[in-house]
Amino acid sequence: MEALKNNLEKIRKELHTYPEVSGKEYETQERIRTYLTKYSSCKVVEVANTGIVAVFEGKEAGKTIMLRADIDALPIQEKNNFQHKSKKKGVSHKCGHDGHTTVIIGAANMLTKYPIEKGRVLLLFQPSEENGKGAEAVLKDPFFKNLEIDFAFALHNLPGFTKHEIVVKSNTFTSNVKSVVIKLKGKTAHAAEPEKGYNPSNAIAEILIFAELESKNFPEAQDFLLVTPIYITMGEKAYGVSAGYGEVHLTLRSWDTNLIEGKREKLEVLIDQLEEKYSLTIETSWFEEFHSNKNDEEAVSIIKKSAEQNKLSVNNIKTPFKWGEDFGLFTQKYKGAMFGLGAGKDTPALHNPDYDFPDDITMTGVELFHTIVKEVLGS
Repeated sequence: MEALKNNLEKIRKELHTYPEVSGKEYETQERIRTYLTKYSSCKVVEVANTGIVAVFEGKEAGKTIMLRADIDALPIQEKNNFQHKSKKKGVSHKCGHDGHTTVIIGAANMLTKYPIEKGRVLLLFQPSEENGKGAEAVLKDPFFKNLEIDFAFALHNLPGFTKHEIVVKSNTFTSNVKSVVIKLKGKTAHAAEPEKGYNPSNAIAEILIFAELESKNFPEAQDFLLVTPIYITMGEKAYGVSAGYGEVHLTLRSWDTNLIEGKREKLEVLIDQLEEKYSLTIETSWFEEFHSNKNDEEAVSIIKKSAEQNKLSVNNIKTPFKWGEDFGLFTQKYKGAMFGLGAGKDTPALHNPDYDFPDDITMTGVELFHTIVKEVLGS
């Protein structure tokens, strides 16, 4: 196992050095294909343009299990100075997808060393997780169209939790998330005569008040809902001109699909009112939608049992995570679950410019996934 651990560390650091953002994972896809060809015996299928599926077939018919890794990086400039730092300016693996990918490559190695007798294992290397488009693209791919999957599993590394700890929760594991861009088009005027134009400032102010009043940032509550202002712009730095255009970008997140949809509709009603009230033309564009991960009870039980077999500590959390995760779309369609893998209490937080996936938890993920496969397939 020590040789595999060392090899996986090299792979992870290479992936970290050459990150690619959502939808652009062409080199990453080719690296994964090369690793799979070199270190495993499986059928390799290209999906969703830049994704990969490694297929392992047993000799006998049985259940189908899917293990998923996300492969894209973030548009964040890395601040680390270690040898494997990102060579792509403004792009880096700050969510640990390089580590997640490496874990599943390790799982492929284990399935090669210990072939399954029955059933089928699909190892999905999914692109475009960060923008919420990858899971949908995968499910629309011809390879997945008529595919029956009995269980689907994924992990996410979790800074702030003890290393190697397995973090589980039944039902809601992550939040529903929707993002919106609101474009407010009015009419410029002289700053001394703003009444001769249509300035969007008051409408923007009302939208921000909406965000504040409609938010209930209490994650322990069932009606948790958070409306977060992300970006605001208005006018130009021309002090003789009253602005005629502005933008507000927001994210909405909640445990409840119906609640978040209701707030979206309420925001749209407000926008219609603001158009008339301030003589503006307002356009909204909704995007980056993440569906809540709904963890199946049986799938969570399999994770916990497998963790115990590997003598790993299990942390049963009570409150879901407020961030969105594209794996949620798979748990809406298939019986499955996402779980957390502790990355260390002192590890920099996800999406921080100094974050780096800790290599010493890679084999923990590999061995746990391999045990989950054996548990599901009964081998």
